[in-house]
Amino acid sequence: MNFTIYESPTGPLTLIAGPDGLRGLHFPGRGPSKHEADHERRDPVLAAAAEQLDAYFAGELRQFELELDLVGTLFQRRVWDALRQIPYGITTTYGTLAHEIGAAVGRGDFNPRAVGAAVGRTPVPIIVPCHRVIGSDGSLTGYGGGLHRKRALLDFERSGGERAALDAGWTGPQLALL
Repeated sequence: MNFTIYESPTGPLTLIAGPDGLRGLHFPGRGPSKHEADHERRDPVLAAAAEQLDAYFAGELRQFELELDLVGTLFQRRVWDALRQIPYGITTTYGTLAHEIGAAVGRGDFNPRAVGAAVGRTPVPIIVPCHRVIGSDGSLTGYGGGLHRKRALLDFERSGGERAALDAGWTGPQLALL
């Protein structure tokens, strides 16, 4: 397994390369550790991901352009593709996302809970911006990296990429929710 640990402003992220691109991004305690992998190797996929994450956290990148190697069902991949269409600094709801995905495939609305389950299985959060999906009442709902990271990422993007907003959101709960 090719992986590297990327030191982000929100804590270390484990980046995992697949044969066709970036396959995983895991928050601390959620992915393989150095003990579970055969070796740590910096390959072109991981280097590109780290470079784009650097630019994102510097406020210079608003949309990732990486080759992804996402493993999931057809429905999950549709949801992940829809997540990539959510603009930087904008949020949507699970219900709206369910409606948009259903309309895109010529069906009625998908079940928002099914969409939520697929969002929760996003293999490369941040890069596939699952943090931009919120509850219908505007509440922050589950996030694999913790709600504190979700809030910090949303505040960071809403500020236009001001590092101070990310740092403030990460270090304390004082920033307002949506």
